[in-house]
Order: sequence, then C-alpha cells, then structure tokens
Amino acid sequence: MKTILGIDGGGTNTRGLVRRGAQTLAHAQCGSIKRLRVGPEQAAANLRSLLRDLYSQADIHRLDAASAGIASASLPGVAEWIEDIFREFHVERFEIVGDEVIALDAAFHGGPGIFQIAGTGSNCIGRTATGQQESAGGYSSTLGDEGSGYWIGLHAIRRALRAFDREQPTRILDEVSALWQTPTLSDLVQFGNSTPAPDFAALAPVVARLAEDGDAVAQGVLDQAADDLADFVLAVREKLRRHPHRQIEIPVAEISVSEIPVAWTGSVLEKIPRVLDRFTRLLQFAAPGIEVATTATVPLEGALWRAERLASQ
Repeated sequence: MKTILGIDGGGTNTRGLVRRGAQTLAHAQCGSIKRLRVGPEQAAANLRSLLRDLYSQADIHRLDAASAGIASASLPGVAEWIEDIFREFHVERFEIVGDEVIALDAAFHGGPGIFQIAGTGSNCIGRTATGQQESAGGYSSTLGDEGSGYWIGLHAIRRALRAFDREQPTRILDEVSALWQTPTLSDLVQFGNSTPAPDFAALAPVVARLAEDGDAVAQGVLDQAADDLADFVLAVREKLRRHPHRQIEIPVAEISVSEIPVAWTGSVLEKIPRVLDRFTRLLQFAAPGIEVATTATVPLEGALWRAERLASQ
C-alpha cells in the first residue's frame, strides 16, 4: 500500500494528513505557508515543521506521493520552493496546485461542479463534465477576495467610519477598538493603516455577532458578502455554459444548469448562517433547481484523493 500526504495550505492555517490505504497515520497543523502572508522564511519553516511532525507521528522517512493545495499556488516561485522541500523530505511524486483545485476534487472527485471558497480569502472555480475549468475572483485581499473574512473585517470598518461621519448608529468601531486596544478613533485609523496590515479576517466573527444583535451596518456588510459570493458562482456558471456539454454540441439554452452542483468551504459560509442562507437563496432564485450543498466540504480530502491517484501512476 502507498503512503501518501495531503496538504491544505490556506491563508491562515496549513493542515496535513498522512494516509496508507484507509488508515490515517498522522494529522497535524501549522501556520500559513503562504509567502505573501508570512514571508518566505516563515513559510518554509512552517512547512518543514509540519512535515517533521507528520513524519514523526507516522514513523516514516519517505512518502510515495503528496498533493499540496496552496493559496496563490500559481504565482511565480511558489511551487518551486515547496517542491525543493518535498525532495528534501524524500517525497517520490508530488504536485502543487491551488487550494481551490483540491477543494473542487474533495467535493466532486474529478466530476463537474462549482466550488466557492470563503475563508480568509475567497475564490470560485468550476469544472464541466469534460474537464474544462473556469474561475472567478481570488485576486488577493488588496485587489479582490470579496465576501471573504478579510473583506468582511475591512469593509465593516469602512462602512462604520462612513456611518460615524453621518451620525448613524453602529457598534462596530467600539468593538474593533476594544479588540485592537485603540482608545481613540485616531488610534484605530492609524492601526488600521499600519504595515503589515492588521488581521482584518479576525474581525469577521465580531461583525457576525453584531449582525445577530441587529446592527444594521454589520448586517449590510454580511449581505453584501453573500451577494458577492453568489455572483462569483453565477459568473462561473455562465462561463461553464459556453463549453461543449458531454463532448457534444448542445445549445446553451438547452443545458440544464442543475446538473452542475455547487459546494463550498470556509469559515464565512460555515460559521455565519446569515451569509450562507442568503448565498443559497440567491443562487436558487437565479437558477431554480440548482443544487447547493448544505454542509462544508473538507478540502484536505481532495488533496488526499489527488495524492492517491498520483501514487498509482
């Protein structure tokens, strides 16, 4: 039996699991290995620490195959440094793909589907029955990631500052000030503009709690997050409709979009019911009959599925 490794490297945490057949030999977690977030040295240190932990738990010295789904994997240089460390740890076969790719395969095992990620960042990817892929979003916290935890935290503050200027009620600034320990509004603004940037994603649970308590500004932020996430799915859906269906040409109008299910993962959709409920309702209104998952997918299972296939080659 082959010994394989799956890695899910998100923007905040990295999870790894070693499996041999149906037996789990090791499971560990470390900090982010996204170099844009923690820097090259820390990312490499985190990955080596994860692998040492996994190897120690599993009592192994090599691996037959590994699949790593990494946020921003397509950026220049990202795959190369991870590959070097895999060689250092005697991994025979390996691949580095986007975290959205392992998520898609966790949900659909190579089949058709649309997958929305909404955690620290956001991204949407879809695949037809014949393997063509399309995507929307995922352009980083600076240029996009609408609907993500980072986006929710950042835009909650932006909207709260606008409300403050217009003397509209919201508790967002008070809650953020307490969390950041910034006694004045000037201190809060200064800290919010500091380099490196604060962890805006950590504010998403605060915004969710305030929305549950009836804070209109917080509710507006979460509703916009749901709207943006649903819009990503519908954009990918439309792109997939343009591809040949089941390897034969069928007019777009005759394609049943309900055949392409929607799955999701990430703390925003998993832990904020208001966002998930609105996200689901918007999709079902725009495409009646579309199947939207009711529970989160575990992307790590997709990395293991891919690693198993890699080991058998």
